[in-house]
Amino acid sequence: MKMIKMQRWFTRFANPLLGVAALLTATGWLLHHSGSFPEVAGMAYGIATLVAGMPILLKAIGALRARVASIELLVSIAVLGALIIGELEEAAMVTFLFGLGNYLERRTLKHTHRALANLTEMQPTQALLVSEGQTRTVAIDDVEVGDQLLVRIGDQVPVDGQVVTGTAVVNEAAITGEARVVNKTPTDQVYTGTIVENGQMVVEAQKVGEETTFGKIIELVEEAQDNQAPVSRFIDQFARFYTPLVLVLALLTQLVTQDFRLAITILVLACPGALVIGTPVSNVAGIGRGAQSGILIKGGQVIDQLAKVRTILMDKTGTITTGKPTVQSFYQYSQQDWLAVAAQLEKQTNHPLAAAVVKFYEQRTGQPVQNHDIAITTVKGTGVTATWHGHQVKLGSPRILEPSAQKLSNKQTADLKKLRENGQSVILMIVDGALVLAMGLSDQVRPGVASALKQLRQTGVTNQWMVTGDQLNVAQSVAHIVGITQVKAGQLPNEKAQFLKEFQASGQPVLFVGDGINDSPAIAQAAVGIAMGSGTDVAIETSDVVLINPDFKNVVFARQIAQATLRNMMENVGIAVGTVALLMLGVSLGWVNMASGMFFHEVSILVVIFNAMRLLKLKRPAWENFSTKTGGESPSSETI
Repeated sequence: MKMIKMQRWFTRFANPLLGVAALLTATGWLLHHSGSFPEVAGMAYGIATLVAGMPILLKAIGALRARVASIELLVSIAVLGALIIGELEEAAMVTFLFGLGNYLERRTLKHTHRALANLTEMQPTQALLVSEGQTRTVAIDDVEVGDQLLVRIGDQVPVDGQVVTGTAVVNEAAITGEARVVNKTPTDQVYTGTIVENGQMVVEAQKVGEETTFGKIIELVEEAQDNQAPVSRFIDQFARFYTPLVLVLALLTQLVTQDFRLAITILVLACPGALVIGTPVSNVAGIGRGAQSGILIKGGQVIDQLAKVRTILMDKTGTITTGKPTVQSFYQYSQQDWLAVAAQLEKQTNHPLAAAVVKFYEQRTGQPVQNHDIAITTVKGTGVTATWHGHQVKLGSPRILEPSAQKLSNKQTADLKKLRENGQSVILMIVDGALVLAMGLSDQVRPGVASALKQLRQTGVTNQWMVTGDQLNVAQSVAHIVGITQVKAGQLPNEKAQFLKEFQASGQPVLFVGDGINDSPAIAQAAVGIAMGSGTDVAIETSDVVLINPDFKNVVFARQIAQATLRNMMENVGIAVGTVALLMLGVSLGWVNMASGMFFHEVSILVVIFNAMRLLKLKRPAWENFSTKTGGESPSSETI
């Protein structure tokens, strides 16, 4: 307990103590090399060694208690050895340089955490609560779900919620990573941390605190930065064995050469500091760069796999397309108004096709959907079933016809054939075994998908599949627009996951991109699962990468970040190993002593940190130039 208190004290005053050590070391060096007051010089060196060396020694003892032979142990033994043979200058220099290296390391590492720090600082702390026609300022922690909040021009939106009244122009860069503004009107969704640039609105809180999108972003990035890549974990394991090996090497050097100075010099210079710090700092910087652009990569393991994928499987609706289809064709085969019932059932689901049916009803009738409490059963990849006033109702894709082997009239058969020929997604409604409604819906391809897929092919992801629950003709129509030649249509959620397993059986890592509940089994099964930010919570929770800005081009950038991060890790390993090798060569040739070697050792640590920080400035692909060169599609969408 006493040692813990000492460690806390030294940590608290680390910077001032380092300054004292620097002053004492400089004083000792000047007096020693001027030949005046040698006793004072020795005293200055001794106190400097004690001040700068105690934190190192305490860390070494703490690590030994945890049965870990740390870098601090090597330095502590070397410093004690220098003191034993009366090399006070060497001892002071080594402890000061080691402390200086740690200080500079802490300072520079802050840059790699800046993306997360900026996110945290952007969290609003107060809100304007609207109550009984009056507004009052409250702490954000006191806001509850259902509260109504006034958000004015220049304010940050304090919660995830829905606009109740008013209109505003909102900058969503904090969420999407893109500096763009969005017009918000009643019923629109707004997100914590976004900024009102014009207008004002009253927002009803739906998610508060850590449950907001902003809170989830911070949580995911924090967790991801602690998740190491395989190369980083390997180096951590290597360091545990490396330190005892260095101790043995130093002991053998002493026994063979009888040169104690050489033995303790080897202890200092063989420290794997740059090797230990090099890969984690690359991991943190890469994840931080993704966070800056609204790409949440959940750890080093994901980076490793994403950099290696050569096969990509993609959902269609909400992934390749915008996920905002509209009803283009409508056929009714009953005198009763079953559309109202269909809208009531679809209102209870969150599928994009369901939202289109609800919107179609409201536009057709000019009335909102009535919220009747109808118990529904969701059949994944098919639709919903329910009992309505004694009637057995099925609503969903044409697959709902199969179990009952429903016979269709000539007109119904012709209508369905026409919908398929037009490349429209089909929704059917069956009541008591009879087809009563048929609707054809069309979606829009996301801008930039064809260019993104072409760039993925050019960078090695050549095996590209669309895997969708939609009909084959609709899927092929979309695939043709974006340049995909391989399509697997009519797939249920478990079938998507099973199809993915067939690729994995050959040992190849597979990337799956999706957005809905029906995609979550495949996203979870894939080596890397990417969820579009507009998707469901289930897909986002099971994914390895979340695109807060649901732009398909971010799939390419996420992979670019992963590849750059993996390269950066290997570069840092090379720098670290090369530095130790050169120092050992310098020692053997008599060119390097303990103090100068420690200086170059600490410089190598800073080099790997600064090398990793280059990832924070990684540029996005030049999409406009790319589209021009490769014939990619223009930014406009196409209706399918």
